Amino acid sequence: MTYKISVRRKAQKQLARIPASDYEKVKAAILALANNPRPSGSKKLKGRPGWRIRQGNYRVIYEIQDDQLIILVLDIGDRKDIYR
Repeated sequence: MTYKISVRRKAQKQLARIPASDYEKVKAAILALANNPRPSGSKKLKGRPGWRIRQGNYRVIYEIQDDQLIILVLDIGDRKDIYR
């Protein structure tokens, strides 16, 4: 069962600002969510809706819509700024 990945415009802009050395790794982590939306290391967030995965110093915040098989990427950013 493969999920469709949808990235919000805000997250697209955040992804574009990531340095090239980390960009491909973050992009690969997002694409891997299509096959496994809850990989090991992912966590359900408490203060806001959604899930989080880590990729180096970056965090990807996303929602899982199991009924429609959609992963909605909400935010992408450095670990020191993403939760503010």
